[in-house]
Amino acid sequence: MNLKKIYSFAVTVALLSVIFTGCGNNQTVGQAGDEIPVQETTQATTEEPTTEPVPEDKRVHVIAAGDNLIHYSVYKNAEANAYGQDGVNYDFKPIYENVKYLVESADVAVLNQETIISESNQVRGADGGQLIFNSPPEVADAVIDLGFDVFTMANNHLLDMGAYGLEESINFWNKKADENNLTVLGAYLNEEDSENIRIREVNGVKIAFLAYAEHINGFSIPADSSLRVIMNYEEDVIERQIKKANEMADAVIVSAHWGVEDTHEVSDDRIELANKMVNWGADVILGCHTHTAETMEWIPRDDGTRGFVYYSMGNFVCAQTDNFNLVGEMPDFDIVVDGVTGETRLEDVGAIPTIVHYDDGSFSNLRVYPYSKYTPELAGSHGLPYAYPAGSYPQFSWDIVNSIIENNIPEEFRKMDK
Repeated sequence: MNLKKIYSFAVTVALLSVIFTGCGNNQTVGQAGDEIPVQETTQATTEEPTTEPVPEDKRVHVIAAGDNLIHYSVYKNAEANAYGQDGVNYDFKPIYENVKYLVESADVAVLNQETIISESNQVRGADGGQLIFNSPPEVADAVIDLGFDVFTMANNHLLDMGAYGLEESINFWNKKADENNLTVLGAYLNEEDSENIRIREVNGVKIAFLAYAEHINGFSIPADSSLRVIMNYEEDVIERQIKKANEMADAVIVSAHWGVEDTHEVSDDRIELANKMVNWGADVILGCHTHTAETMEWIPRDDGTRGFVYYSMGNFVCAQTDNFNLVGEMPDFDIVVDGVTGETRLEDVGAIPTIVHYDDGSFSNLRVYPYSKYTPELAGSHGLPYAYPAGSYPQFSWDIVNSIIENNIPEEFRKMDK
């Protein structure tokens, strides 16, 4: 045999062997007996990262009211309300009933108690031509029932019944505080108590309360008395207390009894002191004493944060006879502590206008209304024009009410519907 043919045949056989051997792993789909290999795939499993829940903000809704000024005609109304009730001398609750829902809705409610309660002395309400006040104890029962739980007493009428009358009033309110879980401040039995900064914890938020007075109607605490009232001119004490309170609490609220009565003008000295207080650490300043509603504003701090001042809340309740004394404001705001940063801020800041109404010149059926419940018809029937002794501004109408509000509560802060 030809060796080339033999070689060629051998090469051909070898090639065919390689071809068929290489195709042996390629099976035809559908051919009987064939199996389709399944490739197993392994997916990498990744665990979801665990995330901590974001802490919720802490929030406290605060409402406040101005001077609870119990004139003669106010407590005579309460006396009339009590008629026929066995064992009840005065019933003040109907006077406040129209605003009860507002006070009850707050987590914290602050009231400036303008008059003392000295049970051993005669009840007085600026009657007889003297601006001397001493209120019945039933006043306290009414405003506690209303929902107020913080009472500030730093005001110009503290010594209307002398040092003993003030001491008696402090003891009265301290007892009420123990019985009803209240916070009472502004007049103290001694220096040590004046340095005991009142802190109230609500919804996990600590709020410190401080209160200062501009004067005490020319009176002074006797040198041999331990009683203590911190005055506005004691700026070193105020600065120290605000800074201390700021370290102890999440928020600081200061009651400032200041200003000139019967005017809507904010004096430069109050603006200056308010700025100092805010930069020392006050978050909210609740002004009182002028018996008029005054403006309000944000005050920036040097560190970029800010506080808020109500220069005067005006009267909460009174029996005065000038129209500007009968329109007040109830501060209304939220204190919020950020759940992540722990920083404190104010939200929804504003004021609810209020109106003191009486039906005739005898101050009958005296009561306080929020603006949302007052009407042009009520304003038109107000007893102010017939009241005696007549004031300098005895006119009253719906337009006058709105004018006082528009001129003294900036639009951005008006809460007319609450």
